[in-house]
Amino acid sequence: MAILGAHMSMAGGYYKAVDAAKAAGCDCVQLFTKNNNQWRAKEITDQDVELFRSALERHGITHPISHASYLLNLASPDDVLWKRSIDGLVVELERADALGIPYVVFHPGAYTDSSEARGIKRIVRALDTVIGRTAKLDSICLLETTAGQGTNLGWKFEQLGAMLDGVKEPERLGVCLDTCHVFAAGYAIAGEQDYRATMRAFDKHVGRKKLRAIHLNDSKSRFGSHVDRHEHIGEGQIGIEAFAHVLNDRRMAKIPMYLETPKGKRGRRDLDRINLATLRGLIKA
Repeated sequence: MAILGAHMSMAGGYYKAVDAAKAAGCDCVQLFTKNNNQWRAKEITDQDVELFRSALERHGITHPISHASYLLNLASPDDVLWKRSIDGLVVELERADALGIPYVVFHPGAYTDSSEARGIKRIVRALDTVIGRTAKLDSICLLETTAGQGTNLGWKFEQLGAMLDGVKEPERLGVCLDTCHVFAAGYAIAGEQDYRATMRAFDKHVGRKKLRAIHLNDSKSRFGSHVDRHEHIGEGQIGIEAFAHVLNDRRMAKIPMYLETPKGKRGRRDLDRINLATLRGLIKA
């Protein structure tokens, strides 16, 4: 059975994200461990840790995962931002580790006025530094597939493969696949044969064993647009069939999957509950 959850707000305390996940009918949960649009981070207290871990156990929510700040750019040619991004990712891993969260998902970065090759080299150097500085932690990084908007890297499986191949300790890295992003990047997943071909390409260049998490998002933007805009499941450009392929792929059975779809209500119904119900309705007995 698929392990399904959603990204939840940690406003009011990290345990609040777990409470919200339970209320929405989630099996797993993703959250930020700090304000995602700020560099500074409030200290995590022993009470924060106790409340968060107790909530996970009480509600039976598994596979907690965190998403790093959007400010990070390990591909930046600007040394000041590059070094600050390294420090920022180390902080993200330290915070996740304190809470008992095994993985931190992050976007590899944008090369801006540099080049793809130089951007990848910057990412590899940065990751080697981050991995070295967090060697004693249990938490590790997950490179996220991106839509390829602007000069963002990670939209081609070959780019992710180059990053993984380049680091000294690839065992300290994994990958998170986002359905909206791969669709916007130009990887077809709607038809069964297209889905299988895309996953073969992923396995060839990245490696299926590196896949540790999946973001389940439909796309407001068209196929191959390189525009990252999430939509509710079955209401975007991807089509419901693609999600059925993912959910019924037996190789994905133990990989947690998280919604990052818009929040709110439709009438009296919570949108996360609606999306989760749609997904569960696609799972074959």
